[in-house]
Amino acid sequence: MTEPQAWTLIGVLAAGLFGMMTLMSTMFVRVIRTEIGSVRVEVGSVRTEVSARIDRLQTELRAEIRRLDQRSDSLDRDVQAIAHRVFGTDQA
Repeated sequence: MTEPQAWTLIGVLAAGLFGMMTLMSTMFVRVIRTEIGSVRVEVGSVRTEVSARIDRLQTELRAEIRRLDQRSDSLDRDVQAIAHRVFGTDQA
């Protein structure tokens, strides 16, 4: 172990090992960032789709509530007409 060539070889191998570790960790970080970016895009598209569906459901629900309100108004008029006929009272 006193030969300079052995120490040089150890130094070159150590530098190669650290260089390879640095390269691999850098590539790993880039891959992770890319995958996180694609997950963010997917989450954004799901958020947009869910928001559109919720808006559509709210619109349909409002329309259904309006229809029920109209039906209850007509039912109220019918009950008042029946009460007027049966009891002969004039209720305003």
